[in-house]
Amino acid sequence: MSELAIDVRGLNKSFGAKHVVKDFSLQVRRGEIYGFLGPNGSGKTTSIRMICGLLKPDSGEGTCLGHDIRDSAAIKREVGYMTQRFSLWEDLTIRENLEFIARMYGMPDRKSAVTQALKGLNLQHRQDQLAGTLSGGWKQRLALAACILHRPQLLLLDEPTAGVDPQARRDFWEEIHALAANGISVLVSTHYMDEAERCHRLAYIAYGKLLATGTPDEVLHAVSLSTWEVSGPPARLADLARELREKDGVAHVTAFGNTLHVTGEDQDRLQRAIEPFRHDAALKWTEARPGLEDVFIHLMKGQGEK
Repeated sequence: MSELAIDVRGLNKSFGAKHVVKDFSLQVRRGEIYGFLGPNGSGKTTSIRMICGLLKPDSGEGTCLGHDIRDSAAIKREVGYMTQRFSLWEDLTIRENLEFIARMYGMPDRKSAVTQALKGLNLQHRQDQLAGTLSGGWKQRLALAACILHRPQLLLLDEPTAGVDPQARRDFWEEIHALAANGISVLVSTHYMDEAERCHRLAYIAYGKLLATGTPDEVLHAVSLSTWEVSGPPARLADLARELREKDGVAHVTAFGNTLHVTGEDQDRLQRAIEPFRHDAALKWTEARPGLEDVFIHLMKGQGEK
């Protein structure tokens, strides 16, 4: 058995004149949580669908769990796919939803499998509740139970925590890490940087192109950036942001709550750019470490649809 759950190379996909995915390659090890990041419309969902055999690439090759990515029937039996939008039946109870899915997979031990899934995700006390009456966090938990019901070796999760509260997101990630510890591989797309930091490895895609890949620490150090954090009155910060964006040596200025992150590629040039503003008594300047969001915003600079 290969140590790679996903091994794809040179995938391309176009819809009409729009080239959505361009020469995409990715390797995901078994038992690894791989974060898949990028702006809306970057090609993440299209890439995921090609990997699991739901969509045929125009060119390229690869395997998913040892099966050719064009062999969708074989892949489906071993993959759990969770879509962005809740896609189960809202007029069925939690148990009825899971039993129906078990029948779809032709599972011989579906009653015990459903009971085990209910217990594993703490759904047994709500098993008779209609899915349509669940909160976002409980719907998410039900969707995950449906994904793992047939005991897949790979989970493909497409922005699974969008629209749920922070506690539900944290609980969800505890479940994901427990599954990975048992050898299940996970490819998860997300917009949340705190979730990206929970992954073993990351890939960042924009306009169909893979821009960066590696562990969170490797991605952080892949681009040499210098960052300063500045706080002050909101109106002053708004003016400051406009002024700094015109300065040589400033790559980008990003608002984070009541602060700005001012980032540049060259530390000395950035220092010279901000020096005139550091004597403003209304502003407080602190040297900061660039975060993943700073890196990804920088990677996006200069990119565009071609």
